[in-house]
Amino acid sequence: MGLFGRKNTESAATTATLPVDPALAALTGDYTIDAAHSSIGFTVRHAMVTNVRGSFGEHEGSLKLNGSDPAASSAAIDVKIASIDTGIGDRDNHLRSGDFFDAEQFPLMSFRSTEAAQLGGDKYRITGDLTIKDVTKPISIDLEFNGTATDPYGNERVGFEGSAEILRSEWGLTWNAALETGGVMVSDKVKLNFDISAIKNAA
Repeated sequence: MGLFGRKNTESAATTATLPVDPALAALTGDYTIDAAHSSIGFTVRHAMVTNVRGSFGEHEGSLKLNGSDPAASSAAIDVKIASIDTGIGDRDNHLRSGDFFDAEQFPLMSFRSTEAAQLGGDKYRITGDLTIKDVTKPISIDLEFNGTATDPYGNERVGFEGSAEILRSEWGLTWNAALETGGVMVSDKVKLNFDISAIKNAA
């Protein structure tokens, strides 16, 4: 079952629009991301040999889904930088400092979608603007639509999971340290991970 259609930015002769499942019309509406059952995290290579994983414990966001015209759907997410958690307090404090995110001066990381494209099946690509430290640049997030469900409390839910790769230096996150054996302490490439559950707002 597909959710997002391809936004038609080219002529009909060169762009094939994928069919929309009529059953998706029921999904049309506004949704609030359930932070208690969602996660926004990252993975980054440390010392050239292993990965460090972390997450942001505080975030909020919304989805606007249009089942009849999926390309009109949109997403907005705000993440509280100070909620970063890698499991080590000293490292988290360093990440909050001016060497990295400077959470005191720039408390939020935000994403605003601008386009949605269906890649086939339940796989999609959402393009939008990511803002970190007042620097805004476009990114593309590859997503999988996990489906819908009504939970025991009567909430209508939708689920997505996905990822994107960025170069942190493009957002001014440039701190590093050289290793004696060559290379650097923290890789420039960072993988962002999203696991989203959203609840449909009451009409």
